[in-house]
Amino acid sequence: MQVGIAYAEANQQVWIKVELDDGSAVQDAVDQSGVLDQFPHIDLTRQKVGIFGKIMPLDSKVNEGDRVEIYREITAAPEKVPRRNTATNV
Repeated sequence: MQVGIAYAEANQQVWIKVELDDGSAVQDAVDQSGVLDQFPHIDLTRQKVGIFGKIMPLDSKVNEGDRVEIYREITAAPEKVPRRNTATNV
């Protein structure tokens, strides 16, 4: 089955397709993709991973066509970042 791995930083994004055996897990997809070689600072003990935007454990099974995402750690506390005023005057 084919699965995609997505990871993004401020200046660089990668999308890697891998071929996996049925019954493979998220960890298998990440390992086979080579993304950890490209970005050795990724720490899966601290960073979350998900499938199509839903956080999942590394031992979760993947399905054909899934997009496995590796999320960066939050560097700013959301409650401390000023909100942008998105209201427009009409």
